[in-house]
Amino acid sequence: MSCLWRANKGGKRVAGRCARPYIGLRMPSLDSERVQARTVRPSMNLTLRRRASRVVLVASALPLAIVSAGAQSSPLGACVPTATEQSLDGPSPDLYCIELLPARSFTASGTAELLPVPSPFGLAVTRDGSPLWNVAFVLDSLPDPLTLGDYTVYMAWAVTPGLDLEVKLGTVGNGRTMRGQVAFDRFLLLITAETDSAVPRRSGPLVLRGGSASTRMQPDDMAFLLTGMIPGGDSTDRHDDHAGHAGAGSSGWTLPPMHPEVAMPPGLMRLRPDVAMYLPDSAGAPLARPRELVRLNDGDTLPLVAAPVRRVLFGRTVTMLGFNGQYPGPLIEVDEGSTITIPFTNHTDFPGAVHWHGVRLDNRFDGVPHVTQELVPPGGTFEYRVFFRDAGIYWYHPHHREDVLQDLGLYGNMLVRSAEPDYYGPAHRNEVLMLDDLLVADSGLVGWGLEAPTHALMGRFGNVLLVNGEPAYRATAKRGEVVRVFLTNVSNTRVFNLSWQGLVRMKVVASDLGRYEREEWVDNVVIAPAERYVVDVRFDEPGDAVLVNRVHAIDPIFARFFEETDTLGLVRVSTEQALPELAAGFAALRAPAAVAADIGRYREHFTGNADYALTLTLELGELQFPLQPLLNFESIYRNPVEWSGTMPDMDWLATGRAVKWVLRDQETKRENMDIDWRFKVGDLVKIRMVNDRGALHAMQHPIHIHGQRFLVLSVNGVRSQNLVWKDTVLLPAGFSADILLELSNPGRWMLHCHIAEHIETGMHMVFEVEP
Repeated sequence: MSCLWRANKGGKRVAGRCARPYIGLRMPSLDSERVQARTVRPSMNLTLRRRASRVVLVASALPLAIVSAGAQSSPLGACVPTATEQSLDGPSPDLYCIELLPARSFTASGTAELLPVPSPFGLAVTRDGSPLWNVAFVLDSLPDPLTLGDYTVYMAWAVTPGLDLEVKLGTVGNGRTMRGQVAFDRFLLLITAETDSAVPRRSGPLVLRGGSASTRMQPDDMAFLLTGMIPGGDSTDRHDDHAGHAGAGSSGWTLPPMHPEVAMPPGLMRLRPDVAMYLPDSAGAPLARPRELVRLNDGDTLPLVAAPVRRVLFGRTVTMLGFNGQYPGPLIEVDEGSTITIPFTNHTDFPGAVHWHGVRLDNRFDGVPHVTQELVPPGGTFEYRVFFRDAGIYWYHPHHREDVLQDLGLYGNMLVRSAEPDYYGPAHRNEVLMLDDLLVADSGLVGWGLEAPTHALMGRFGNVLLVNGEPAYRATAKRGEVVRVFLTNVSNTRVFNLSWQGLVRMKVVASDLGRYEREEWVDNVVIAPAERYVVDVRFDEPGDAVLVNRVHAIDPIFARFFEETDTLGLVRVSTEQALPELAAGFAALRAPAAVAADIGRYREHFTGNADYALTLTLELGELQFPLQPLLNFESIYRNPVEWSGTMPDMDWLATGRAVKWVLRDQETKRENMDIDWRFKVGDLVKIRMVNDRGALHAMQHPIHIHGQRFLVLSVNGVRSQNLVWKDTVLLPAGFSADILLELSNPGRWMLHCHIAEHIETGMHMVFEVEP
């Protein structure tokens, strides 16, 4: 349901879209197929009084508690709602603990803790992108419900702020009770007295109520007020010109395109990053070829050359980078236990090195500048010897200025075949997919920072999603065909939530460095930068199976969530039956005995305190006005994962000159490259990582550890129920995670965030493993 609105801006009439008002905001239902109704911004000249009245209307529908600074918790609280400060040993109570306040004259009290739903991925969301939470209630001083009237039980409910969607969670009482799942972006938790446990909808008196942290978000007039104070600007910087496309401003920069659903303050369009713009030189660059499969045997050699290539995107020719003239780089297929030689030649404008991501190889060939090798200058060479110890899917990419070089196309996959013939279950064939995004304006690519990264806070979100380098992935399959899909996320910052539209079934069988203890049926795959997942997909019926990325993005100006769906590709399924018939093998959820035996050797080390603890946080220098006050307002609420780049101009302006992302050793207080961890081969180390919600721009971090493997034991105190060996773990904002790191490979190894702009602005450290 939408309409057109018109407003005067600078004497010029402009038009936009509008829809349901804020008071009627619909939230996603537990039915994963339901499409969330969108609210699109109203007129830009709404007054503060008008917005405030809308907020009052929402609030007046039901008394609600918001977790504010200094809020006091219940004496029996399993969590403690506090201000934004987060303890050093657990998840953020500010985001994941809700204080329940009594209604009327009741003396009851309590808290509700939002706990991660166990998932084979870093975060549980539905296929439509709704976050999933288990709720633990801890209640105190509830009277006998008969004292309130003809009531026998207390019932917990989750409802959206507009009271239009309601989910019954179950009966509760004094003490601790785990009840139900919530799949709303923002919601209220209500405890009511009811006549019996079978009531389908709440009708009894309200006893306790509280609101999720996301209910604190409110529309922000301050952003427009502050940016109206920015002086200057020329005719090329007009916001209305920028809204639909992006051209070059007076500094030579190509401005990032606006997000089509989010209005940003016009004054931001007058600002530019405090670094020069970089784009590769197109002179002599050949047209890029699609990647080629290269099958190598033990002892073989494959030269790898990084150099400019031309690509045609949306009818425009742009210059990017490729390995061996291909985009992505060659798909290298080898046997487990093989060693290959890679002579690397650098024909880019930046010095660089190649990292063999996830591969437990000889340390001197790991590709980390100033740690395992010196930078390879433009025109220089370096010879790598890569040993493949583990079967699975891996990838290679630059490890210097990867915010530029990787984003421009320098990446490729390595598929390592197992020596076990039945390592995976039966499938008709393999498909290897690399997921990426690219930031494109009408005039071409949006440039990169030359002296330091742009997009240093959020990371660089693209507005064009790519599969194997193409914006429109196409494939065919036969009816009943089982395809083993190897997924790799090579984007700078985007976390994908992948699912299929069509008659498709999917199970996850493996991740970064091996198979799961148990295969699992899944509706969707949540994959962070640098992660890999192996999923078996069966195309049950003829027709089109559409691969989509469905997420819930935030409009920070008008304080709303909205659903965003991007089509990544399409598989056309024919009526021809795939042979042999693999339905029975696909239906079996295998639990490989070898995996259970391997992981079982470490179970005695799963409990106990952490040996080391890292805090992931942020330090800011002087940002351009008005970025810092806008960040202060925005920090009222942090989404566990930023799924979409809804603030492209604001993100673009923050550079590595003012932003420092930090890994901090909680015991020594040392940071980043000053951290001095030393281990020996054979050590097992338990590390707790805490993502500081109190950072001014807290966001998720995919943490990667070189040369070793680890198990994710727990997330926010919830034990993992299906273990797999990993080299990268997604840590959402305000989360904590315990990992068990196996030290099996000697050398000096890096630990870092795999958001490209974060590693390039300091978020990395080195630890040493002695033989």
